[in-house]
Amino acid sequence: MKDLQKERILQLRLSGVSYSKIADALGISINTVKSFCRRNNLGNKEIITNDNSKVDQVFCKECGKELNQISGRKPLKFCSNQCRVKWWNAHPEMVNKKAIYSYICLYCNKTFTSYGNSKRKYCSHSCYIAARFGGE
Repeated sequence: MKDLQKERILQLRLSGVSYSKIADALGISINTVKSFCRRNNLGNKEIITNDNSKVDQVFCKECGKELNQISGRKPLKFCSNQCRVKWWNAHPEMVNKKAIYSYICLYCNKTFTSYGNSKRKYCSHSCYIAARFGGE
């Protein structure tokens, strides 16, 4: 890595830009940027405030904006709901879907899967209506 790239990584990281955006801007691997930042303490920073509470500073996964973490609370990953939704829509492969259930429809006897709902009985609304009101 060239000295000019190192200086640019330093500038961008201190201004709150994410690893991936730095890697894209400089045309280098994201792992190279992460390693450089880790070696030079440019990753997550910990600061002691006036009231002696620790505050971790990290950056938003989507926009790179600096986040102030409060100790004793769940760490923030995103600066806003819009950034969170935008990032998850761009990275669907990162979703760890644990709540996938398989069932057999009580009306048509087809096998179906449901995500997040462990109490489903019917594969569709039309099967529910047919079972409930006797439709053909």
